[in-house]
Amino acid sequence: MASVKVAVRVRPLNRSCAPNILEFHRMPTEIALFLVATKIKKEGLWETGALKDKIPEGGSGDSGRERTKTFTYDFSFYSADTKSPDYVSQEMVFKTLGTDVVKSAFEGYNACVFAYGQTGSGKSYTMMGNSGDSGLIPRICEGLFSRISETTRWDEASFRTEVSYLEIYNERVRDLLRRKSSKTFNLRVREHPKEGPYVEDLSKHLVQNYGDVEELMDAGNINRTTAATGMNDVSSRSHAIFTIKFTQAKFDSEMPCETVSKIHLVDLAGSERADATGATGVRLKEGGNINKSLVTLGNVISALADLSQDAANPSAKKKQVFVPYRDSVLTWLLKDSLGGNSKTIMIATISPADVNYGETLSTLRYANRAKNIINKPTINEDANVKLIRELRAEIARLKTLLAQGNQIALLDSPTALSMEEKLQQNEARVQELTKEWTNKWNETQNILKTKMVIDRTFAMPPIG
Repeated sequence: MASVKVAVRVRPLNRSCAPNILEFHRMPTEIALFLVATKIKKEGLWETGALKDKIPEGGSGDSGRERTKTFTYDFSFYSADTKSPDYVSQEMVFKTLGTDVVKSAFEGYNACVFAYGQTGSGKSYTMMGNSGDSGLIPRICEGLFSRISETTRWDEASFRTEVSYLEIYNERVRDLLRRKSSKTFNLRVREHPKEGPYVEDLSKHLVQNYGDVEELMDAGNINRTTAATGMNDVSSRSHAIFTIKFTQAKFDSEMPCETVSKIHLVDLAGSERADATGATGVRLKEGGNINKSLVTLGNVISALADLSQDAANPSAKKKQVFVPYRDSVLTWLLKDSLGGNSKTIMIATISPADVNYGETLSTLRYANRAKNIINKPTINEDANVKLIRELRAEIARLKTLLAQGNQIALLDSPTALSMEEKLQQNEARVQELTKEWTNKWNETQNILKTKMVIDRTFAMPPIG
C-alpha cells in the first residue's frame, strides 16, 4: 500500500498578468495563509513554505484582514523567482521526484507522474521542459538509460525498453508516433482482465538508448495539438501520455529474475475559463472537452479519497462509493495509476497572479484530496519465474525435511509419491523451466534486434 505523493510547484508571473499578490515565506514555526509544506527537508526545498494571500483593494473579504487557507503536501517547489534562495530548478525537481521513478522501474513497480493545473501554469514546462532546460519526462528517460548502461557494463542484466506516445484530443485517442493513416486517429480503449486498460493498435517502439527516445519524443511533440489562447501562446489542446515499458532479466544467485514495469508520464491540458482564454469556435469546443475530462479526474480523485478514508476507519459506517473511471478516456487509461497497481506522483502547478486566485485555490484543493488516495503497487514478476522461485522454495523445504528424517510431512501432499521422488520431480521441473525461460529471453532479444534494424530502415517522418 502506498499513498499518492503530491507536490506543488509555483511558476513565475506572466508578463500579461496583474501584479503578484501571493507572497512566499520561510516560516520556521508559524503558518500563514496558503501553506505549502514538505515533510522532507532537502536543500532548496521548503521545510515550511507559506503562500500569503493579500486581498486586493475592492476585493471581497473584511477590509485590512488576510484570509488564511492551509494545505500540506509532500513536496513544494518555488520556481517563481530565479533570484530567490528558495528557487527550485528543473534539475532539483528531477532529483526530488524523478529519481524515485527510475528506482521504482528497476525494482519492478509501475509508476506514474502527472502534472495538474490551469492553462499556462507550467505543466508542459515541468513535464517536457524547453530546449536546453529539460523537464521530468526527458530526464527520467535519460536517467533510466544511464542506469541501464551502468548495469550492462558489468553484464549484470539484459533489458528491453519500448515506448509509446498518445494524445487524447476531444475525447479521442491519437497515436503521436505512427505515420499518417486511418489507424492514427480515434483509437479504441480496451480493458485486459489482468493488465487493465490499454489502447488497441497503439504503436510501440523499441529503443536502445536515450537518443532513440529523444528522437521519438521530438517527433511526437511536433504532432501534438497546440494553439494560442488568451492565456497561453502555445496552449496544449490535448492530454498527452508518454509510456515506457521496461523489462529486465538477469540471474540472481543462479535464480532467473524477470520484471516488467510501465511508466506513464502524463502532460495534462489545463483547465480553463472561456472568458479568460477568449476561446471561441474550435478552441471553445476543445476547452469544453478538456474541462469535462478534468472534472471527471477530480471526481475520480474525490471518490478514491473517500474510499481510502473509509478503509482507514473500519469502525465507521461504510458508504457506497462509485469511482467513475469510464466517464472519460483520460481517467479510464489512468485507472491503474489512480488507486491501482502503481506508485504515483501528482504535481500541482499554480500561478502566483491575483487574477488566477480562483483556479489556484481549486488546484490546491484537488491536490489536497489526491494525497489521500491509497494505491496498491506490486512487483510485476514474470509468471514462469515466479513458479521457478516457488518450486525452489518447495525443494529447499523438502531437503530440510529429508535431512530431519521427517517422512510424516508427506501426508499432506496431494500425491502418493515418496519425498525423494517429489524432490527429483521438482528439481527436474525447475531445470526445464529455467532452460525454457533462458531460451525464450535470448530468442526475444534476437527478434528485437532484427526489428530495430527494420525500424531504422523505415524511419518515421513527422505526421502531416
